[in-house]
Amino acid sequence: MDLTSLYTTLRKALVPVHRDGWPFIAAFFIAAIVLGWLWDPLFWIGLFLTGWCAYFFRDPERVTPVSIDFVISPADGRVSAISRAVPPREAGLGDEPLQRVSIFMNVFNCHVNRAPVAGRITRIAHKPGKFLNAELDKASDDNERNTLVIESSHGSLAVIQIAGLVARRIVCWAHEGEEIGVGERFGLIRFGSRLDVYLPKDAVVTVSPGQTAIAGETIIARYDGAPVQPVTRVQ
Repeated sequence: MDLTSLYTTLRKALVPVHRDGWPFIAAFFIAAIVLGWLWDPLFWIGLFLTGWCAYFFRDPERVTPVSIDFVISPADGRVSAISRAVPPREAGLGDEPLQRVSIFMNVFNCHVNRAPVAGRITRIAHKPGKFLNAELDKASDDNERNTLVIESSHGSLAVIQIAGLVARRIVCWAHEGEEIGVGERFGLIRFGSRLDVYLPKDAVVTVSPGQTAIAGETIIARYDGAPVQPVTRVQ
């Protein structure tokens, strides 16, 4: 095997790690070394946890369906609920219930969040709160959250990053007023959490509770006239 083939093979086998994860990976590794001085088995436990931390912050490439008639999953995880609910007040989407798709991310899911649609970010609002189990329905109202509202071709859509029982930090890299592409990375949550997507009225949900969603790839809703074979691009 030549060097070019070896490089290609390694690149396919090793999933990239997001830059926000490196400080945590380094901290885990240093802790493993320090603990190893005290007792050898602790080093191997620390090394295992370092590997888990690198796995947690993985940031794989995704092939995103590109169509103005699709809403793409913003998170990896399990579709925990599909319901009708009033969006958070800070979203500014009114007081009428909208379709809501909730996706729960456990500590083994990739936690990089991606934009479900393309459009202009009209609002970003952070609200402090509790750290209840993110699978609970009341977590949408009581937990710390960050709201991102995107004005798309089919109207305004809100995607809510919700902290969970273990999560203590919501990160959002996007800014109000900027354009964002479908499947584009906009944030992450550490370490286990949930995302809610509040859909425009004419959207038709295409996933079911219990289904596994993949950020940037799974179509969670569509509009009338959506093509059967969407155009795709690597993110």
